[in-house]
Amino acid sequence: MDPGMNQLLKWSIENSDATRNDPTASTDPKAERPSRQGLNAEAIKALMGGLSDAELMKQSMAAIESPEVSLDQKLLAFDNLEQLIETVDNANNMQPLGLWTPLKEQLASDDADMRRMVAWCMGTAVQNNQQSQERLLAVGAIPILVKLALQDPNGQVRRKAVYAISSEVRNYSPALHALVLELPKRLRPSRSLNAGDMEEVDSVIDAIKEASSENVS
Repeated sequence: MDPGMNQLLKWSIENSDATRNDPTASTDPKAERPSRQGLNAEAIKALMGGLSDAELMKQSMAAIESPEVSLDQKLLAFDNLEQLIETVDNANNMQPLGLWTPLKEQLASDDADMRRMVAWCMGTAVQNNQQSQERLLAVGAIPILVKLALQDPNGQVRRKAVYAISSEVRNYSPALHALVLELPKRLRPSRSLNAGDMEEVDSVIDAIKEASSENVS
């Protein structure tokens, strides 16, 4: 692995204990992120020797996919990736960097924390971002996210899958249509929904949430 990525992951591990022991971590989405004690994108770049955001994103995915990287390091690489793609430009750069397909493939991970982080990253990338919404739809992630939201044995995975679905379908009709087709009949709306009407979107997302909560881990 690149020495800079090793340095960043080591720093992150040393500064993550506080969040692991934080009782709010399971309920506050942002609290689930390992504490960086003020570490932001610029600090990440400094730790990584001034690499560009694109290079940092590729390094993070390389760590996630590497069989030589520990699970804790993979999760921290996911966390770094999630922060980087909070910006629209970086999220939209995932496609030219070839990151969407390997990201989707991680939804099939045997580890619940890995599945949770994939869904989290997807939800962040597509939020209020039609270009990224198009990519998530194109790679075929919606059927997998629906299955995770309704059937995954881990509650945190289900919640993050719902988050990703909710972010994907808002103001993007093709994704909302694809979602409805993947839902079991009992959850399908009785009429066509307007992706730009948040009350209508909320109605189907709330139905998914309710069904998801019935599958208590």
